[in-house]
Amino acid sequence: MDPKIKKLNERLALAHVGGGEKRIDKQHEKKKLTARERVDYVMDEGSFEEIGILVTHRTTDFGMEKEVYFGDGVITGYGTINGRLVYVFAQDFTVFGGALSETHAEKICKVMDLALKVGAPIIGLNDSGGARIQEGVRSLGGYADTFFRNVKSSGVIPQISLIMGPCAGGAVYSPAMTDFTLMVENTSYMFVTGPNVVKTVTNEEVTSEELGGASTHASKSGVAHKTSANDVECLEDLKKLLSYLPQNNKETPKKITFNLQDEIRDVLSNILPENPNKPYDMHHVISGIIDTESFYEIHKDYAENIIVGFSRIGGRSVGIIANQPMFLAGVLDVKSSKKAARFVRFCDCFNIPLLVLVDVPGFLPGTDQEWNGIIIEGSKLLYAFSEATVPRVTVITRKAYGGAYDVMNSKHIGADMNFAWPTAEIAVMGAKGAAEIIFKNEIKEAADPNAKWKEKEAEYASTFADPYGAAQRGFIDEVILPQDTRRKLIKAFSMLEDKLVEKPIRKHGNIPL
Repeated sequence: MDPKIKKLNERLALAHVGGGEKRIDKQHEKKKLTARERVDYVMDEGSFEEIGILVTHRTTDFGMEKEVYFGDGVITGYGTINGRLVYVFAQDFTVFGGALSETHAEKICKVMDLALKVGAPIIGLNDSGGARIQEGVRSLGGYADTFFRNVKSSGVIPQISLIMGPCAGGAVYSPAMTDFTLMVENTSYMFVTGPNVVKTVTNEEVTSEELGGASTHASKSGVAHKTSANDVECLEDLKKLLSYLPQNNKETPKKITFNLQDEIRDVLSNILPENPNKPYDMHHVISGIIDTESFYEIHKDYAENIIVGFSRIGGRSVGIIANQPMFLAGVLDVKSSKKAARFVRFCDCFNIPLLVLVDVPGFLPGTDQEWNGIIIEGSKLLYAFSEATVPRVTVITRKAYGGAYDVMNSKHIGADMNFAWPTAEIAVMGAKGAAEIIFKNEIKEAADPNAKWKEKEAEYASTFADPYGAAQRGFIDEVILPQDTRRKLIKAFSMLEDKLVEKPIRKHGNIPL
């Protein structure tokens, strides 16, 4: 064999074993795939083309010149997932614990730049202990270089982060600026400072899992949009998520072939309880509207009073935002407003139409909400809907009270089509509270104040607890039978397909971040 070819093959072979067999075995013992195994699994067979496999670090401090690995702890390149071009980087925990060096960062930045130029999604498979301490500020600068590209790419190409091991320190801020963060249960975690530092600074005793594990970020912080049981499930989740998204902000998601039938769904006519104060599961409404089993929920365990996720309606990718009466009666609060606003903004960036299902009694009262900024956080959802230019359709199933009626994609803030079921109640507030305010004196002076209150409550309800006042003013385009909802939506989204909105020229809006 030609010695030059032999030299190349030797280097490629070394690159393919990363930090060596012992460290690979350790990775497998933790029930984790290696970086290369992850790339091989998620990309279409034979499609991956690696970039920078022979890159090495340039550090000589602390004896680092004696420990050099080809690839320098990250696999970068491009290929296809289900036939679609994507760019990918996968951090290799077997090499310096996946720590980010100057050259490691340069490799990541190179594929990020290519993804932006070409207009294709960038996917990060994160498994890293953080900055490479031996490199000092060069490593920190490498992080900032990736952050800067995250910002430039935001809203231009989809950016998806998979957290498949540790993600600590400055490393967490790149995923935080991407569109979606997927985590693996029990083997991945994210935190700015680890348990040891927390113990030193705040005297709190906490495990890595409690501090920043997948379940913590899925339910408490909202940092994780989706969690999976293991690496393979997480990579399958990525594939599914991508199927709802376009390549970039100039395209629309690919439609799936769909044959229109009568599309009447009788199951929808029996979902709402007779008592308007009784809860029901909005998931049942969603499943009665969408193409069968097409719902992909985002942020499932965070702010459960609102549901967000992708679905298909008539083969078309649609983002759904829906109040959930099963949890806190479906009220809007700090967490649900932020959750929904972020989702609306993503869909608007990438030309995904929005369907809003409304059953909301208002905003959640209380000191906790006010002190945590419900005024500002609630306005984020209002802002996101108002700014969105994609096709926007609303269906009010039951309650639409107060400012929450306005916020939940009302006609007044730019919705295109607004439907209501006959059970819809559109009013400033619930009948009980309204009667107490309007008829305060009558109730107080009555021989039986409680009976009078109930009488006036019924009077108010008969006037406002229906959709017809709003329909008379054109705020509701049509009052529809529940079983006709799917048919109406298929036609509405088809009609709105070529919607175009000219926005005023501005640098950017001042959304209250």
